[in-house]
Amino acid sequence: MAQLNMILTTSFEKELKRYMKIKGFAKKSEALRQAISDALKQQSSRRRVDFRKWRGLALKAPLNSKPRFKNEDELWN
Repeated sequence: MAQLNMILTTSFEKELKRYMKIKGFAKKSEALRQAISDALKQQSSRRRVDFRKWRGLALKAPLNSKPRFKNEDELWN
């Protein structure tokens, strides 16, 4: 099974907790799996699948404030 690590914004985490309460999930991982599954089912039920509105979502996540490496050169040297 693949693993996915996410950094959640505070607003997203509030919405996720609200979703968990409504759906009765005890764990965030269960709620995220179900929410993503529901979204994919909804998208695939349409004739044309359009993922354009998903573009750039990762760029909205906060950047690491304390990176271990200043740049890629430092990473690979």
